[in-house]
Amino acid sequence: MRETHTLTTPLWRWTGGNGVAWFFVTVDGAVGEALSATAIMHRLEAGKRAGWGSVKVTVRIGDSEWRTSAFPSKENGWMVPVKASVRKAEGLADGEVVLLTLAF
Repeated sequence: MRETHTLTTPLWRWTGGNGVAWFFVTVDGAVGEALSATAIMHRLEAGKRAGWGSVKVTVRIGDSEWRTSAFPSKENGWMVPVKASVRKAEGLADGEVVLLTLAF
């Protein structure tokens, strides 16, 4: 059974050592705890952890919906990547607060 959660969170940029930028939103609080519980359940069911401890999710921002993975963050909650095509379609900029629907 899939859970669906809605939250507001800022879009942020991470630049790697090669200068390439990636954009993410952070999922924390109650939704982050639900993702953590789902990751634990999947690990118990599969007997192993998914790649980088990730959880497969369906994400919606505005009219854009896509499938990706949420990744646990050492600092805070979970990180969900936001594709360039979504940022362009929704007119999103670094630091902008977005309304995010997450299903997992």
